[in-house]
Amino acid sequence: GGLELLFQNQRNLDVVVPERGDGKRPTIRDALIYLKEQHVRERPEMFLQGETVRPGILVLVNDADWELCGGAEYELQDGDALTIISTLHGG
Repeated sequence: GGLELLFQNQRNLDVVVPERGDGKRPTIRDALIYLKEQHVRERPEMFLQGETVRPGILVLVNDADWELCGGAEYELQDGDALTIISTLHGG
């Protein structure tokens, strides 16, 4: 739905989000920022707005809406799968 262009036409990424310096597990927010900094090659403003996804982008944790898990502050667990889907498209 358009996000592939930001990620060099890759639909699936196997990413390990680095540990935080405060001893806590990385959060979804950490993962989004890491993805933006390390994997988005063009137009990062189309992916994040501040430290969260832009309107029209869905984030799923293990196939459940991230809001059900605690939103951006959810601490990622080993084996969690994030799915990021754009509901917006060109016409």
